[in-house]
Amino acid sequence: MTTNQNQHPVREGIAAGTSIGAGIILAVVGVLQILQGISAVAKDDLIVVGPEYLYQFDLTAWGWWHIVFGAIAVIIAIGLLAGQTWGRVAAMVIAALSIVANFLWLPYYPWWSILVIVLDVVVIWAVATWRPNDA
Repeated sequence: MTTNQNQHPVREGIAAGTSIGAGIILAVVGVLQILQGISAVAKDDLIVVGPEYLYQFDLTAWGWWHIVFGAIAVIIAIGLLAGQTWGRVAAMVIAALSIVANFLWLPYYPWWSILVIVLDVVVIWAVATWRPNDA
């Protein structure tokens, strides 16, 4: 049995467990994005359109973007939980895109956006750190 000097069993264990959690978190974030998008499309009172800002888009357009991102995130989460390589790569890509989208969404719903950004960072860290072939 050979050991890799760069391998840290504790870190790998935490990352592996967090990666499974990341798949679940990504699925939850996807569902939350879908609900957020539905709320925006329905022009719910939950979403308040504040003063003009540089990245202002139509609220309905934002809603549809969030619905699409959410649906894609749920599909990718299923692939990630199934251990698919494409799921790992796609999870990092969709989480990064979600960070950008939620940064632009900050003026509409800042605390929600910050929460989703933090969850996306956890997903990226967990998926990027876990190396299942080294275990």
